[in-house]
Amino acid sequence: MKLRTHLAIFVAKTSYFILKKILHRSATAFPGKIALKIDPNLLQNLNEKNTTILVTGTNGKTLTTALCTKIMRTAGFKVVTNSSGSNMIQGIVNTLIMQQSNKSKNQKNVAILEVDEANMAQVSAALKPEFIVLTNIFRDQMDRYGEIYTTYDKILAGIKKVPQATIIVNGDSPIFQRNKPQNRQIYYGFDLTNKDENRQAPSNTDGVLSPTDHSILHYRFLTYANLGAYYSITDNFKRPPLNYAVTKINNLTPKESEFEIDHKPFRIEIGGLYNIYNALAAYALACELGIKPETVQRTFEQNQQIFGRQEAINIKGKELTIVLIKNPVGANAIIDLMLTEKDPFSLGVLLNANYADGIDTSWIWDADFEKLHQAPIKKVIVGGERYRDIHVRLKMGGFLAQDIEPDLTKLVNHLSNLPTKKIYLAATYTAMLQLREQLAKSGYLKGGF
Repeated sequence: MKLRTHLAIFVAKTSYFILKKILHRSATAFPGKIALKIDPNLLQNLNEKNTTILVTGTNGKTLTTALCTKIMRTAGFKVVTNSSGSNMIQGIVNTLIMQQSNKSKNQKNVAILEVDEANMAQVSAALKPEFIVLTNIFRDQMDRYGEIYTTYDKILAGIKKVPQATIIVNGDSPIFQRNKPQNRQIYYGFDLTNKDENRQAPSNTDGVLSPTDHSILHYRFLTYANLGAYYSITDNFKRPPLNYAVTKINNLTPKESEFEIDHKPFRIEIGGLYNIYNALAAYALACELGIKPETVQRTFEQNQQIFGRQEAINIKGKELTIVLIKNPVGANAIIDLMLTEKDPFSLGVLLNANYADGIDTSWIWDADFEKLHQAPIKKVIVGGERYRDIHVRLKMGGFLAQDIEPDLTKLVNHLSNLPTKKIYLAATYTAMLQLREQLAKSGYLKGGF
């Protein structure tokens, strides 16, 4: 390595130690940002892994990356990964620096990295991945990404840098059939053969036009949003044949999902239909790497929580479940998850509008909070830096009685006084980080935030 590279790594490690060990602050991105200032080509110089896998898309990146990582480790790989979800280039640089010691001479080495859509071209060009996993594309942070087709173009720019990479694609998402790259593509999706509904996606859903003639797509069945077995009634366009498929849904609860992939039973310790897609993507990658389905089954059933994704935290006997929301589709998926809860619960919503959240909060008006009247909600509390916005949105949605608490210290204390044993708290990304920091300071979250 060049002297500049060694200096960048030294400075990054020093700043990480100061932030994490002395100041007890988050250090997921800042050390990498400093390192890149010293050596702008640092990412290329850190690319020393045998296999690199990138995971990108609007929703599901963090859980898909976590599931892929767990499977790889169970199968005997030595894995480097950005488990905190810090997925921009500075966070990825930080991950590769801090986990250099994870590399092993005796094991197969792999880097499994969640990547922000807008950072795909730069990261892909530097790391030359062997596999790229695509989850979905929905309207999200329009100040950063623009419309869904602009987001797809950013991802395509990264794919075009690595024509040798295999792309593992959500076949149920029609946008991925536009301007398809020449790479080898593996498709995953749902194949519920008992469904033949001939329906259209909801009227306010993005991405429902055929890429061949822009006619409105029809669906043999829909899973959620614009995902499903789509086809055109004006020409021969339809969903491509699937290489890996969910063939049956057996049971969905807020805490687990039971389903079948290619007619084999699987269970994951996390709720929500949308999370089955993440599990399926991880399964597809594992199979492409030669890992047996039995290994995937065993890994899925390990009850290990994912950072910020349906974490269950005990607060003086209350069961607090943290869920991430950041766009209409994701929020609606979380709302559907809450509707599977049979016990009474309190609802908390924290809204921020920082760069990592997206500074435009208008998306909350496209989320179907009104459906939550079907859930056994006994109390609503709102907070975050944009608490006024979410307060008004929920008020207009019929939730007139709300507790308002923008101060996170007071909010954490308030949670223990809510009238239900179960609490679901939906938060945007930076609000979730701030909440976890406060929970750690209050002693409820072990091992830091």
